[in-house]
Amino acid sequence: MGAGAREPVQLTLALSHPESMAREDFVAGPSNAAALGMVERWPDWPARMLALVGPCGSGKSHLAAIWATRAGARTIAASTLDEAAAPAALASGAVVVEDIAIGAVNERALFHLLNIAHEEQGHVLLTAQSAPASWTPRLADLASRLRAVPVVTVGPPDETLFRTVLVKLFADRQLTVDEALLVYLERRVERSLVAAQAIVAALDREGLRQRRPVTRALAAEILDTQDGVIRG
Repeated sequence: MGAGAREPVQLTLALSHPESMAREDFVAGPSNAAALGMVERWPDWPARMLALVGPCGSGKSHLAAIWATRAGARTIAASTLDEAAAPAALASGAVVVEDIAIGAVNERALFHLLNIAHEEQGHVLLTAQSAPASWTPRLADLASRLRAVPVVTVGPPDETLFRTVLVKLFADRQLTVDEALLVYLERRVERSLVAAQAIVAALDREGLRQRRPVTRALAAEILDTQDGVIRG
């Protein structure tokens, strides 16, 4: 190598690992059993509408995707809902409205969509972090409609489910990990599915970049740079 020449740089390819939303890839546990059961009972629901409620990272979107596949439903973000698009949203007879937050959703559009579903006997699955009965929309008719929507709750993952999710995420990336790493992550990472995805992705990325195995030591280095915890 001539004078002044630079050492070759090892480039790490950032390969994407899209999360599968298929039923066979859903990790079931006590915290989501009731919600999964309700999704799989469709169309035998107590009403044609259902609210799936739980904290961020609890698996609501995965459950909604499972239902959307079963019901042939379209999925739309609540923040993008508008009155003109409401009829098309229910063209297949079923729709998922994701991440509803009063104050960040067009109330008239939501009311219009729920009315169309009622008139045409369509099915609607709403996802949110709190139950519709606790919402305080300005539109009185919408408030009345929402109070009648049955609710099923998804809780945060318990320790067993969180570990199972970690193991699956590592396996999806063809990473073999030991007990010491799993115990360490259970103690240091926020117990949510989003946080589990974040730490596994970070470990995979850093392991490739540094050409190191994914171990407790590597996890400690990563967490030490992120205030000691990864949150969802």
